[in-house]
Amino acid sequence: MSEKLENIGACVFDAYGTLFDVASAAARCKDDLGDNWEPLSVIWRTKQLEYSWLRSLMQDYRDFWQITSDALDFAMDSLGIDDNALRGKLMNLYSTLDAYPEVLAMLQTLKSGGMKLAILSNGSPSMLDSAVQSAGLGELFDAVISIDSLQIYKPHPSVYQLAVDEFALPADQICFMSSNAWDVAGAANFGFKVNWVNRFGQAKERLAGEPANEIKALDELPALLGL
Repeated sequence: MSEKLENIGACVFDAYGTLFDVASAAARCKDDLGDNWEPLSVIWRTKQLEYSWLRSLMQDYRDFWQITSDALDFAMDSLGIDDNALRGKLMNLYSTLDAYPEVLAMLQTLKSGGMKLAILSNGSPSMLDSAVQSAGLGELFDAVISIDSLQIYKPHPSVYQLAVDEFALPADQICFMSSNAWDVAGAANFGFKVNWVNRFGQAKERLAGEPANEIKALDELPALLGL
């Protein structure tokens, strides 16, 4: 049963895995990687997230581009791939990831309905700018917020506070979307009204913080907001 969301002043989106397909960089290198493209993509993403959490706990910050680079090195080493040219190609492709097919029309619908829109992401400012511009989404967002100013990664509560400060709204008037179950838990525990974009049928995390809704893709969002 879907919960209609009322009294929402802004919609805030996670970037990687939610708006942008993190597997698309490796997928575009299928000819180079062969059957390794999917294992590499999974290891790369998993280690990228692990490094963000571990560096936060270690209080040893590196920006998300460096973390992404280190995670790729780990993935390639794990699969016995030694190819500097391919590594450079994969990193360049990560800066221009494909947006999911429903994203543009969904954002246009929300924007035309008067909704304030933002990204709140672990990505470094340059990464986010490159991804947003290459996907043709630059005119749709009122703010693109990076954790880089805090130098700590999601799901630390101070990250979600950045959106509250940006829009001068209470947390329960912000609608937050993420495909990452751990991010959903963090944002809901903080107090956002969260829609879990569960694209791939992930299991629910055993963490505090319940989403208001679970949807399969972002094209379901406008109806939940009455738009």
